[in-house]
Amino acid sequence: MSGNIELLNTTLAAAKAADRAALIAYLPAGFPTVDGGIEAVKAVVAGGADVVEVGLPHSDPVLDGPVIQTADDIALRGGVKIADVMRTVREAYEATGVPILVMTYWNPIDRYGVERFTAELAEAGGAGCILPDLPVQESALWREHADKHGLATVFVVAPSSQDARLATITAAGSGFVYAASLMGVTGTRASVGAQAQDLVGRTRATTDLPVCVGLGVSNAAQAAEVAGFADGVIVGSAFVKAMLDAPDEAAGLAAVRSLAGELAEGVRKR
Repeated sequence: MSGNIELLNTTLAAAKAADRAALIAYLPAGFPTVDGGIEAVKAVVAGGADVVEVGLPHSDPVLDGPVIQTADDIALRGGVKIADVMRTVREAYEATGVPILVMTYWNPIDRYGVERFTAELAEAGGAGCILPDLPVQESALWREHADKHGLATVFVVAPSSQDARLATITAAGSGFVYAASLMGVTGTRASVGAQAQDLVGRTRATTDLPVCVGLGVSNAAQAAEVAGFADGVIVGSAFVKAMLDAPDEAAGLAAVRSLAGELAEGVRKR
């Protein structure tokens, strides 16, 4: 079975055709439980998310701040496995029909086996992977199998990336480019900052891929600001925090659906 890279491409193109940015939501698999994580994905899509990133919980999440680390810890203590991540992708995709990507560090894929991981992700209906710590120059094996199975390879660029490096990264990627708005880890911020706009402009000069901005966006006003210069707005920690702060799972699902609605309205006010 082929993965859903084309669904991702058409979804992002449809948002652009509607003169707006796409809303991309991140939620970890297995948080607060595997079933609860699947329901959370359904909730953010019901609220207005166009694309969802499902996080593969990892014990050493170098890009993730304390909020997502807390959720990862809950998922790992609950015994979440890669099979649960694949189940989350499958059931979320079947229920929503939107592109579902996996965001993961390289070590779990390397241990699991690249061919096995890509084949299972494609079979589950996944659209691709975001790989924040896989160096482009070491990515040939991954890209070979991802291409074979119809999966996008999304690399992360940062404000520190030099123009030549940006060109190398974007030439190897597919689906979209994940532009980290600042140097640091994930988390909500009072301001997204001018670095993000500069990075999007420099990245666009090297590629026709959509450029989507993550790290720091937590409310509708910030989403609208980023949507003014990016093709997609990526929100993770704000959704996870809404779940963590809720008194119970039902309240958490209602909170993330409501937040998705506010953010979806924000990206339409670019």
